[in-house]
Amino acid sequence: MEKSRISDLFKTLFILAAAYKISDILLGYTGVENNSALIYALAVLIISRATDGYLWGISASIFSAFCINYYFMYPYAKFNMTMPGYTVAFISMLIVSIVTSTMTSQIKRQAQDAIRREQHTRELYLMNRQLNDERTKVQLEAEKEKMRGNLLRAISHDLRTPLTTIIGSTTLILEGGSTMEKSEVRKLLTDIRDDSEWLIGMVENLLSITKFQPGETTLKTQNEVVEDVVSDAVIKTRKRFPNTRIHVELPQDILMAPMDSTLIKQVIINLLENAIRHSGDTEHIQIASYAKDDFAVIEVSDHGRGLDDSENDSAEPSSDSSKGLGIGLPVCESIVKAHKGFFEKENRPGGGAIFRFGLPMEEVTQDE
Repeated sequence: MEKSRISDLFKTLFILAAAYKISDILLGYTGVENNSALIYALAVLIISRATDGYLWGISASIFSAFCINYYFMYPYAKFNMTMPGYTVAFISMLIVSIVTSTMTSQIKRQAQDAIRREQHTRELYLMNRQLNDERTKVQLEAEKEKMRGNLLRAISHDLRTPLTTIIGSTTLILEGGSTMEKSEVRKLLTDIRDDSEWLIGMVENLLSITKFQPGETTLKTQNEVVEDVVSDAVIKTRKRFPNTRIHVELPQDILMAPMDSTLIKQVIINLLENAIRHSGDTEHIQIASYAKDDFAVIEVSDHGRGLDDSENDSAEPSSDSSKGLGIGLPVCESIVKAHKGFFEKENRPGGGAIFRFGLPMEEVTQDE
């Protein structure tokens, strides 16, 4: 504060000294007294702009009025208020200087207030953005915790029953295999195989989850041919379910979309297995891919029992049966949304269910 006052004092003295010198030079060259009033008015304006507060500008105004009367009005180097018009000129000069100083200081203060308000607004904006970022982080953490809870509920229920079935079947075979009919042994072995295949699918879902976490915005994607990804998923599904007929419909044009092919392939396998296991119809499983509104759409449909209200409204894990919808659909939906795509499910008009998802395309159209 003290340094600021000293600085303002030196600025005022320097500007007044400069005004005196310039006025003296002009008076010597022109002999016109009115020039000094203009020079000092400009000096007061500059002082009001360069210093803080009203004090320096008003002080400079008073000093300038006396200085003009003393140095630059006849008789020079002497105060004289008796000459015609001198008193009016002195008072007018004083009023004009004070008004100019006051208005300049007000404008400067208003500008400073505007700057402070802008800084305050910027600070509030940054604080609000920081709060929004924190809120987003909290929401993402809540989503992660929600998914972990869903996974724990699904795993604790969905793994217990098939493992119990496998243990029970193997115990029966070991203890009474010699006395059991071959058909009974074959049925138990078939159940063990089916439960083991289901557990493999569950493990692959869990591996997908370890690779993908909700809330992460970056995926290692590259342009892939949708037809190739669909074909690989169908081949893998057919190996697990050799007695199932899967009808594949692919477009004539090549569809390409940026994706993590491993994750998208797992999504397709999950949807196919879901249709095979829960539709009750293994003869009319269909998968199709096509382009729609700059999206590469993949659609899996069946002619089974369709979706009930709870399954149609939510993708949360089911715990109504040992092999309900499980963790497959929540994982599928999360993976697709991480690719900035959409995920839909609905009942088929003629009976059955339809699951479809779309991925935004960067490259479309290349005729085979």
